[in-house]
Amino acid sequence: LQSQCLGRGILRDGKCAARAGSRRFPALLSLSHSKPETLEELSPSPAQKMTLRYPTAYRDESKVDEYHGVKIPDPYAWLEDPDSQETKAFVEAQNEITMPFLERSDVREKFKATMTELYDYPKYSCPYKRGNRYFFFYNTGLQNQSVLYMQESLTSEAQVFFDPNTLSEDGTVALQMCRLSEDCEHFAYGLSQSGSDWVTIHFLRVKDRQKLPDILERVKFSSLAWTHDGKGIFYNQYPHREGKADGTETTTNLNQKLYYHTLGSEQSQDILVAEFPENPKWMSGATVTDDGRYVLLSIREGCKPVNQLWYCDLQQLPNGISGYLPWVKLVDNFEAQYSYVTNEDTILTLKTNLEAPRYRLINIDLRNPDTSQWTTLIPEHPKDVLDFATCVNQKFLVVDYLRDVKDVLQLYSLRTGQFLKDLPLDVGTISGISGRKKDTELFYQFVSFLTPGIIYRCDLREQSLKPEVFRQVEIKGINTSEYQTQQVFYPSKDGTMIPMFLVHKKGILLDGSNPVFLYGYGGFKHAIQPYYSVPHLIFIRHLGGILAVANIRGGGEYGETWHKAGILGKKQNGFDDFQCAAEYLIEKGYTVPRKLIINGGSNGGLLVAACVNQRPELFGCVVAEVGVMDMLKFHRFTIGHAWTTDYGCSDKKEEFSWLIKYSPLHNIHLPPEGEQYPAVLLLTGDHDDRVVPLHSLKYIATLQHIVGACPRQTNPLLIHIDVKSGHGAGKPTAKIIQEETDIFTFVAETLQLRWQE
Repeated sequence: LQSQCLGRGILRDGKCAARAGSRRFPALLSLSHSKPETLEELSPSPAQKMTLRYPTAYRDESKVDEYHGVKIPDPYAWLEDPDSQETKAFVEAQNEITMPFLERSDVREKFKATMTELYDYPKYSCPYKRGNRYFFFYNTGLQNQSVLYMQESLTSEAQVFFDPNTLSEDGTVALQMCRLSEDCEHFAYGLSQSGSDWVTIHFLRVKDRQKLPDILERVKFSSLAWTHDGKGIFYNQYPHREGKADGTETTTNLNQKLYYHTLGSEQSQDILVAEFPENPKWMSGATVTDDGRYVLLSIREGCKPVNQLWYCDLQQLPNGISGYLPWVKLVDNFEAQYSYVTNEDTILTLKTNLEAPRYRLINIDLRNPDTSQWTTLIPEHPKDVLDFATCVNQKFLVVDYLRDVKDVLQLYSLRTGQFLKDLPLDVGTISGISGRKKDTELFYQFVSFLTPGIIYRCDLREQSLKPEVFRQVEIKGINTSEYQTQQVFYPSKDGTMIPMFLVHKKGILLDGSNPVFLYGYGGFKHAIQPYYSVPHLIFIRHLGGILAVANIRGGGEYGETWHKAGILGKKQNGFDDFQCAAEYLIEKGYTVPRKLIINGGSNGGLLVAACVNQRPELFGCVVAEVGVMDMLKFHRFTIGHAWTTDYGCSDKKEEFSWLIKYSPLHNIHLPPEGEQYPAVLLLTGDHDDRVVPLHSLKYIATLQHIVGACPRQTNPLLIHIDVKSGHGAGKPTAKIIQEETDIFTFVAETLQLRWQE
């Protein structure tokens, strides 16, 4: 299922996985210790001495919006039109001052060369079985897109099955979603271009890789589910409307519908099986049960973890799928979340947060579906969060728990819910898992801050149930024993203890001399777990840095209670958590304010922009990627209306009062005399149709006007708008390397960090 919520990870097998080897947005190195810089050795950098002449952007002072009697100027509203010549000129002018600033740094080429060298390692996904064949994704190292391979057995030679790299010279055509039919005779795959969320679905015949003529367009935030007879597939489509749909538009996405496509037919003949004309913001996803009997319909009204659950018994359709399906509403409210795990005939096993903010597994018998008859299979854990569950080898439930932001993998009995066994796991994250009810083996992939990927295989037919290493990636020249990962807990403003990961060289001095790269997200129930990141490791090794990842409220680190504590009217809690992380790092001697970098993307871009507005003196550098900056108007563009479940909506008076207090665009002020904003870099892409570029454009225009015009503001306030780039998913390797190079070049240049060999 394509996610419509914020976050730059990709959803795979129920887990949010980082882009392999890059940074994570919901994807260490050997070096002898060198003498750290002392505060006395630092002098103002060329970047700090340099006076930048920012583009003069027209301000339409007549553009004033009124919200519940409050007048709010919007002088840069004209930047909301991505196709106007004025907006294009503004984008070009901004890039023309940003790129020379980055290109003048002597760190830039060193970082890019090192990033290219260290990113060049093999990247594998877990194998998954369809029919009698195995499939897996593999990237040799620097290929722009990972390639799908097929093999007849785990020991036979793998053959290229589908290579997205052949579809474009620059790698900007990406495989966004794919599904093999149950009989493994056909392959449905969705392609996106230039990072857009729009997907076009194509089909291949597996035995000879012959492309079929079927093409499905206008697909976005879609499910893909084959019926077990292999005749067709369920998918989601938005209706045709005037104007373009290439990822550069800002028009809102409404009235998503569910269709059934019969293989070999035209899309115009597809059967409409579900729609919600009275609720245009509703979205849905179809799942066909393990036995092929039922199709389940999960209906969402935003990004809140709640859904309705309907079903249709396909055995009761004597003529097959020929029209709108006779749905039975198992759950017809938005009070809790229900996710399919497996079923035994009419008994569904579901993961739910009903009366269980840390989730539990329940059984519902469709022959007796009254809520009073629902039973608990695995109860809510007193502390750990049940993250996902899947059924393998008919009788086992593989259950993943989140324990203080680290994964714990366990086996349970499907029949009784009894705990059977812990599957051994180091401190880190399950980034991928494969295994279905009919399969006798389980694969899962482990990553951590120091481990790029270990894939385990467990044969569930054996008595020992002992996982073995199936594939392990070794990075040449890396001595992980020289590095250290630790988890600390620090108090937030209201006393809540917040977990934070720290990664650094062993033996660092706590004298305030270390640059720290502090990352946060804090929204949409995304838990930010340990991940492997080449650019962060380069920052640690060659720029003498420390990585800090703060698990602030609004995420899902401790379940729905943690999520709710950092959203809507409590959004400020997440900002306080993040600012308190910075204060902790300073207080404990890890760094000082002018050497503290904060970074976040998407909802995390909102986070760091809000924090720099509130506490500019606390940070030395800010990197905000594809951030939500206009909190009064975000719901009017593309899929922004789905985020009101986390943010609220300015159309409602009470919620407007929350939003106006922290909206980054509306809270930019000159710091007190003698102070200035830290160095700021915004990043966005011209094809980002998740968080449209207008957010970053309006923010930088306002920041440069209010703050950049002040003579004491010598720290740069810049933006880079990339072309043929979107929100992050499907970004080619070449663009990832260049983007990370730009970020850490900016960090090094503005903080005067020296390259350490």
